[in-house]
Amino acid sequence: MDKTVIPSGSVVVGVDGSSAAARALDWAIDQAVLEHRPLTLAHGVGPGQSAWVNQAGFDHQVLLDALRDDAAAILADARQHVTERAPGLEVHQVLRLADPRETLLELSRNAALLVLGSRGRGPVRGLLLGSVSVAVSRHAACPVVVLRPQNRGTVRDGVLVGADGTERSLPTLEFAYRMASLHQLPLTVMHCIWDARSLSAGPAMVLAGNPDLDGEWLLVAESVSGLGEKFPDVRVTREIARGIADDCLVRAAKRMDLVVVGMHQGRPGSALLGSVAASVLEHASGVVAVVPDATR
Repeated sequence: MDKTVIPSGSVVVGVDGSSAAARALDWAIDQAVLEHRPLTLAHGVGPGQSAWVNQAGFDHQVLLDALRDDAAAILADARQHVTERAPGLEVHQVLRLADPRETLLELSRNAALLVLGSRGRGPVRGLLLGSVSVAVSRHAACPVVVLRPQNRGTVRDGVLVGADGTERSLPTLEFAYRMASLHQLPLTVMHCIWDARSLSAGPAMVLAGNPDLDGEWLLVAESVSGLGEKFPDVRVTREIARGIADDCLVRAAKRMDLVVVGMHQGRPGSALLGSVAASVLEHASGVVAVVPDATR
């Protein structure tokens, strides 16, 4: 089993030969070039994922050899694609005959970013993506970017980040600012509230100037205090949305290049209480980034 140690600060991308993984690979290549970071191609597959592993009389060594050969071919194809797309990029690869979630979580401890597609190829040839993305995003030590399906013809409005006004959301906000700066995109900071009007009106934007929400607007302003000076090139719009946080973010994601959410607990009454990341990952269109809780 490959015990390769990846360079610190790598962009790690899960590859499994699927079209979703190919899209994730292109995104990861471009991000690694943009950040001047090495790229690591990762493939993890265990015999327990085969439909035949428990059948009587089946030669497990034959299965392991087949899985290893298949994985090596996938990695070789991915590496060739990197060479064609970004010839000067430093590339590493990791092959683990282990549960893909364990492989990716282990690599996250030394990575700057994990990039995954949202659909895999199924259990027979080695599921790496799909449901794995949700499991990995919950426990990864670094931010996880998942490329969800999207409507290609939709006009995109930049980066969207959910802010709950707590100190624990600062890493999420800073990640969103940095991504907006790197990709030269505008940033929308959305704060969600839940009140009696939410029950009747449903998800909706709240216009500035409502004196009843002065405290909420101040909370949003304070949450991004200092980040404007750190990222002066980022054009920022602050929004308050009335409704459940994941509903508001998913609706807004349809028009965004990237949605950033944190894997942490919100403040009571903020409508971000409890992580909304899993729900956004399941339902949002486009690219979703989940930033880990810095306190865990």
